[in-house]
Amino acid sequence: MSTSLRRCVAYALKPPAARTLLCGLAGSLLLPAHAETAADGDAPTRLADVVVSAEGQQPLPAALASAPAVVESRTAEQLRESTNLVTSAQALKYLPSLEVRERFIGDRNGILATRTTGTISSAQSLVYADDLLLSNLLGNSYGFPPRWGLVAPAEISRVDVLYGPFSALYPGNSLGGVVTLETRMPTRPEFHASVTGSRQDFDLYGSHDDYGTGDISLAAGDRRGPLSVWVSYDHLDSQGQPMSYSTAGLSSKAPVAGAPTASGAHADSDQNGKQRLVFGGYSIDHTLQDQGKLKLGWDLNEDVTAVYTLGLWSNDSHTGVDSYLKDASGRTLYNGTVNIDGHSYKVSGLNPSRTDELHLLNGLSLASHSGGPFDWQASLSDYRYLDSATRTASNYGQSLAGTRQVQDGTGWQTGELRGTWRPDAHELTFGYHIDDYLLKQRTYQLDDWKSGGDGAKVAASGGETRTQALYLQDAWKFAPRWTLTLGARAEHWEAFDGFNRDVTTTPQVAHYDDQQRNDISPKAALAFDITDALQTRFSYGRAVRYPTVGELFQQISSGTQLVQNNPDLKPEDVRSFDWTTQYGWDRYLLRVSLFQEERHDALFSQTDTSVSPNVTRIANIDRARLRGIESALDARDVGLPGLDLSASLTWTQAEILEDQPTPAAEGNDYPRIPRWRARLSAVYHQDSRLTYALGYRYSSAAYGTLLNTDDNHDTYGGISRYSVFDVKASYRIDEHLTASAGIDNLGNEKYYVSHPYPQRTAFLGLSYDY
Repeated sequence: MSTSLRRCVAYALKPPAARTLLCGLAGSLLLPAHAETAADGDAPTRLADVVVSAEGQQPLPAALASAPAVVESRTAEQLRESTNLVTSAQALKYLPSLEVRERFIGDRNGILATRTTGTISSAQSLVYADDLLLSNLLGNSYGFPPRWGLVAPAEISRVDVLYGPFSALYPGNSLGGVVTLETRMPTRPEFHASVTGSRQDFDLYGSHDDYGTGDISLAAGDRRGPLSVWVSYDHLDSQGQPMSYSTAGLSSKAPVAGAPTASGAHADSDQNGKQRLVFGGYSIDHTLQDQGKLKLGWDLNEDVTAVYTLGLWSNDSHTGVDSYLKDASGRTLYNGTVNIDGHSYKVSGLNPSRTDELHLLNGLSLASHSGGPFDWQASLSDYRYLDSATRTASNYGQSLAGTRQVQDGTGWQTGELRGTWRPDAHELTFGYHIDDYLLKQRTYQLDDWKSGGDGAKVAASGGETRTQALYLQDAWKFAPRWTLTLGARAEHWEAFDGFNRDVTTTPQVAHYDDQQRNDISPKAALAFDITDALQTRFSYGRAVRYPTVGELFQQISSGTQLVQNNPDLKPEDVRSFDWTTQYGWDRYLLRVSLFQEERHDALFSQTDTSVSPNVTRIANIDRARLRGIESALDARDVGLPGLDLSASLTWTQAEILEDQPTPAAEGNDYPRIPRWRARLSAVYHQDSRLTYALGYRYSSAAYGTLLNTDDNHDTYGGISRYSVFDVKASYRIDEHLTASAGIDNLGNEKYYVSHPYPQRTAFLGLSYDY
């Protein structure tokens, strides 16, 4: 990728006061009386069953249209106009209560957080591309994000988000919500090409650099009679800032004879308020990602369509290090013992790595869409790690030794059979679901971390989980203004062939007992159309989120800390409630949702203080409660023609009520759930060619630990508050060509999700559509 494509001009602008905009946002949600009067002849808006969607867009997918829950939607046009869009994860940037932990453009650890789930709870929400599961439910942590890279932004025709586990059509992993990225199929000859470049100016501790990203996207499609084809390719070349830092608390140890005297360390306070030294940054990721996709559609008749999807995603990633330490001669120091200001320190973690990955997605769906008395659907998908290997230095600067971790053969398969019957005032949906997750992980010792052959196998993990489900859901409009939805999901879960191998333990190999479980999750909702414009609905849903194969069987290293697996985990058992009321008038739509989640046996990585010595492992929190209020406003022509606005404000109280492994956590805030979130997207269409957009994202601080001792939030390691403005301008040069420029984090705010988020980043883009 050329330098000219990867760099943009950065501007230094002072941000408006965050408090002022928050007050304005709250006012827009609470003071609808200032709305413009409807034009003569305009009738009150008749709304779908508490579904928020843009005017003129295609109908919701059937599974979401029948869901008795809040659904928020954005079209491809809305996304292009409002968002500096390089990856599909960024399409969720301004939707209510959502956050994707994308620490840099193309971050493979982009976990989705919702109003009741945090930024490392990857298995507590679901992401689909059409009927294909993108969520990586092999684990529940930062290392198991949805496979965002398999959907390029140019493919997206719309984004839909279902909030909460209120539909029987989805498994218990939907407790946080369900995201569906609807992708396009052509109805005529089409060709699309775009190029986007970005530049981030980053400055933290001793790391000062400009990090550039370039993206090229190509897509073409056509339809001839009953056949349609779509081919796409996307290439991303992204350079991220340091994700992690080597640190140590202030030392009182005497200097070590023979150890080099070092300078260049930076002093600050950690997330617990303790003074520390920062020795350097690592996990500086330069990633080259390529995605290719083929979609074939065949209309067997006017009501039945078959679609086959083949997707390939590859990643070549190099993570570098940036040590701040120099000895007396100016030589850079990395790992090992050093003397600083008359005291000795152990420097660790400054180790580079290289990852090579090739993943394959196959999917086939066959569905009828008559809209008549009966429709059906059948789908199969297979996601496979064809190649997945990471080489990491063990003691960079001191030796060439390292490790190679391999996950070839890991993957998952899903299958779905579904029918929808519509007798009279009923819409009855029933079906069968199966999924299977297989983990294969091996770690080898290397004499040379860059190119050496595999040595001894020092660790391995493996196992399999399988879930089968039968479900039934009936939406019954038993009176002109009343709709009752009842449903249930019966699930059979099993885990088997689990083992763990570690040469540092006795015994070195542990084999785990097979286990299985049966559960039934009831769902219920009652909706009442108070008037044609005013609706309310109360929803209840139970969700059982089974432990993933990773939580049960896989040991995970995070820096110098080992988080142990736990084969004795119980599933998370959630009871969720939602009371939503919305009112639509003229060109405005206001929604207010009260929600509460009672979570039993919540799965979280915690330190068990009831045993000695303490053990850090994944364990069950006996009981937690999460409740709050979410308000959202969508409006068109706000104050002047062409100004469209979407805004949301969410308050959540998340509390740990009972935790036997860590009693000191009782009464504390549940980790990584902020008290406040706000989102704003304002788009002004000056004319048919020129569009301006302003975005705003706010979150209050949160704790990252059960004990809530990490109250120094605005530093590396903390979960900080942020108040971030984004801007974008788009100009349609002619019928086919559009140019855009924008800036994310306009005020250059430094904020953290333990790791640093991006600082000010400028974008330039050019797209061609035929």
